[in-house]
Amino acid sequence: MILVPDDIRARLLANGGGQGGPDPVPVVKLFDPCGAATWLLTEMMPDDPDILFGLCDLGLGCPELGTVSLSELEQVKGLLGLGIERDLYFAPRYPLSVYAEAARRAGGITELSPLLAQAAAALGQPIQE
Repeated sequence: MILVPDDIRARLLANGGGQGGPDPVPVVKLFDPCGAATWLLTEMMPDDPDILFGLCDLGLGCPELGTVSLSELEQVKGLLGLGIERDLYFAPRYPLSVYAEAARRAGGITELSPLLAQAAAALGQPIQE
């Protein structure tokens, strides 16, 4: 599976160039199909397109905002020989800050509506239905 196809790459690069504003909505969700690692990525560095920025969660209970290497993610072979995959059904509803706050509260990246709504309220963001 191509983790970052051209349309997603263009959106990540646009955000990396500042077009997504100071708190962009995640563009892509990557995950380990045999583990707990998950990445919600918002940006690709225009001067180094191997570096992605977003919310990174290795499944150890301490998700954090940071960078990750696309080439390293593409080389990962986990249990059963499976690599990292892209969530084809991911539909982000909030800016990255809300996902980060919900992850901090939950101990890991979550898409549960009640937790995201609580995080949005705590950050003064509008709650999505």
